[in-house]
Amino acid sequence: MNIKLLKALCETPGVPGHEDRVRDLIVNETKGMFDEVVTDPMGSLLCRKAGKGKDPLKIMLLCHMDEIGFLVSHVNEKGFVYLLPVGGFDPRNLFSRRVLVCTSGGDLKGVMNPAGRPVHIASAEDRKKVPEPHEFFVDLGLGEKTKDVVKVGEMVVMDEPFLEIGDKVVSKALDNRIACWLGIEAIRGLGKARHGAEIHVAFTCQEEVGLRGARTASFAVKPDIGIGIDTSLACDTPGVPEQDRTTEHGKGFGLHVRDGSFIADKALVEEVASLAEKKKIPYQRTMLRAGGQDGAAAQQAAAGARAIGIVVGTRYIHTVTEMIHKTDLQAARDILVAYLKAS
Repeated sequence: MNIKLLKALCETPGVPGHEDRVRDLIVNETKGMFDEVVTDPMGSLLCRKAGKGKDPLKIMLLCHMDEIGFLVSHVNEKGFVYLLPVGGFDPRNLFSRRVLVCTSGGDLKGVMNPAGRPVHIASAEDRKKVPEPHEFFVDLGLGEKTKDVVKVGEMVVMDEPFLEIGDKVVSKALDNRIACWLGIEAIRGLGKARHGAEIHVAFTCQEEVGLRGARTASFAVKPDIGIGIDTSLACDTPGVPEQDRTTEHGKGFGLHVRDGSFIADKALVEEVASLAEKKKIPYQRTMLRAGGQDGAAAQQAAAGARAIGIVVGTRYIHTVTEMIHKTDLQAARDILVAYLKAS
């Protein structure tokens, strides 16, 4: 398993609308793997591997590049940097975080905290309050000089290391650098195997703010089959009822059937399930009450497409402690390779 690549993907900053560093990494990693590679006007990377015949089936893998993060909204006279979120944060997870402010002159390390009194002088009521994301600020330690180096609109990401612990991987931005890894490794795993379909891998932008890049990419490709590749919840942890677990670590890839954005094609679900059973690839069927993923954009593009999701169960999602099981990631890669080889 190419852990070095996954680490590089996760540690590369790239919030919605600022995915260029991740895109550059993918371009360098995939040289020679595709017949055509273009960057569309929104910033998504569209990669095509030619199929056989005059009008081959078009299969599209959608792998969003962006991570949740922030954009600088204001820098005050004392040098405190205020932010607006791009993506869904639970503010309970934002206290006392180390961050990276990515400026045109280089990346700056800082700390993020909410406005208000520290614990020693806070009242009981103060300690009960959970601030909204826009109430947090970043301190770069530069004082008044901050205004000279930080501009409104520059991106801010969490600054935490990628870790391997036991059979697990822990990192910020596993959502959704997992999919970028799978898009690359599935094509690498395909090698020189014969396949009839025309395969498109779209490394999309701005998923975390509404599947935006996937919509434009899908209209450009007009796939027959769209496969949204993403994380999903793994709530197999204390305090969550069994019916809300979504997936469990170590039980295989997630065959995503439904969420708030789409309902997967029934026949395609059965086809992938049958292939997984034939190849002895572990899987679990998944559904989410809400949320969405890029497969929905492919399903609804132009005249429509058959669509499904291939997901990897992730604990503590949208935090700096996102955690996956390596065998679930491997299962997701294996089913994608098997499906593309059979196409």
